[in-house]
Amino acid sequence: MTILPSLRRFRPGVLAAAFATYVVFLGIGVVDPVLPTIAESMGATHTMVELLFTSYILVMSLAMLASGAVATRIGDKRTMALGVAFVAVFAGLCGFAPNIEVLALLRGGWGLGNALFTTTALAIVVGLSRGDTGSAITLFEGALGLGIASGPLLGGFLGSLSWRYPFYAAATMAAIGLCITYFAVDSPEGEERDQSVADVLGALRDRAVVGNATVGLLYTFGFFVVLAYTPLTLSGLSAVGLGLTFFGWGALLAVGSIGVSHRLVSRYGAVTAIGATLAGFVLVLAAMGVVGPRGRLALVVASGLLCGIANAVLTTLAIDVSPYSRSVSSASYNSLRWFGAAFAPVVSGYLGSTYGAETPFFLGAGAVALAVLGLLARGDTLRAAVAAPEDAATAD
Repeated sequence: MTILPSLRRFRPGVLAAAFATYVVFLGIGVVDPVLPTIAESMGATHTMVELLFTSYILVMSLAMLASGAVATRIGDKRTMALGVAFVAVFAGLCGFAPNIEVLALLRGGWGLGNALFTTTALAIVVGLSRGDTGSAITLFEGALGLGIASGPLLGGFLGSLSWRYPFYAAATMAAIGLCITYFAVDSPEGEERDQSVADVLGALRDRAVVGNATVGLLYTFGFFVVLAYTPLTLSGLSAVGLGLTFFGWGALLAVGSIGVSHRLVSRYGAVTAIGATLAGFVLVLAAMGVVGPRGRLALVVASGLLCGIANAVLTTLAIDVSPYSRSVSSASYNSLRWFGAAFAPVVSGYLGSTYGAETPFFLGAGAVALAVLGLLARGDTLRAAVAAPEDAATAD
């Protein structure tokens, strides 16, 4: 049984885009292990440190509304390259930040670059994959997961020397991704033109699109409770220890994205698979609020498998349930999904400092539980939307 999909089926441009995705998301992962060190070095509260994630994700969410419009005017490849360039510049500048406020603002610029990159990278991977959408998204999510898994190892080692070094490493990784994008990535044939922000917002009027995106919003809130807030609660762990912990989490994230999600969808259907996965994630988040730091560490690693499955299935649904173009479907889903995630870090930091370290985990569990209820309410709508293209193809 192989975990990775056969790479021979993909064109070189697809593999190049996937590798650029790996490099860019490796740059994100390097920052996670140094959050406690940044707080100590800059005299920042947990709430202020969590602004590093909130500014990044909020700008990314809003920028995704317009990223598709930019891509239809200058092309997917140029938009993707522009995004990677923004990441390289702002990641490097983060390493020179004199205080937490400037660092948060620079992270917002990083988020702008990531928005331009992520939306177009997914569109390129899917568009160049000759209709094999499921395998293409598995490849994309797998590259993303492997990048997040590799980043903490590098960040933990460099962060033990200085909290600034992981930002320099992220800039270097993004510069490598820019070279890969420029020289090896192709644009899909028949790129769309004249897409606007109104098109992206209009897609959210579709019941299936907004239903799946809302589930994604609530799930991603819980996801960032784990990724952004948990490092502040694992007392006693060094930057290297946090790096190893989140390497384990990211490794299982990649396994869930690549090796498990497709099998679950093939056997049970996407809606049933995501419902069961999110129900399991609710239990894990709630348990993280009950156990101590040592038990929480084990649960963090275990949650990676569930997060990997959820990421891949929800992204697949975003394309499958939408009657709109790939770029509009991706932008509408991701803008709403990341908007929810933007508030998870800063709210978690405030609640953890004010009401106890366990409180954000219970809030995250509640948010994901609402996602499960949303699936119960909109499950038939999503199943019908997935089946609609298949029925049309059969009729043709």
